[in-house]
Amino acid sequence: MNFDLVTILLQLIVNVLVNLIFVAPFLWIAGRLLAGKNAKFTDALWIVLIGTVVFYFFNYFLTDALSGFAVLIAYIVMLVIWLALVKHFFDCGWLKALAISIIAVVIAVIILLIIAFILALIGIGTGWLPNPFNF
Repeated sequence: MNFDLVTILLQLIVNVLVNLIFVAPFLWIAGRLLAGKNAKFTDALWIVLIGTVVFYFFNYFLTDALSGFAVLIAYIVMLVIWLALVKHFFDCGWLKALAISIIAVVIAVIILLIIAFILALIGIGTGWLPNPFNF
């Protein structure tokens, strides 16, 4: 395994920025729906920031060192860490943290499909959504 510190840090910074822009708003909306006033946008930013950094290093170091079933265990540990972050910052239980995470994914898919459909309607193709004007 080749450790190039500049590449690792650059990839981490890009990962964090993209996740902060695209994941945090959906997580915050789902948190507001299920956790109420306990879900603050800054908390969603912290969840995404810490979760992304932990996931990146778990993924970078452990999945290269482990193989087979151990990788699955590593991903389960990462999921539990993510749920623990949601539980801690949104001040809720484990099941509500799981529900918030699932609802965030559902909200993201719905909003991204709407955006893709609007882009297709105005003529900007996404490649995976059919053109509604091709009969």
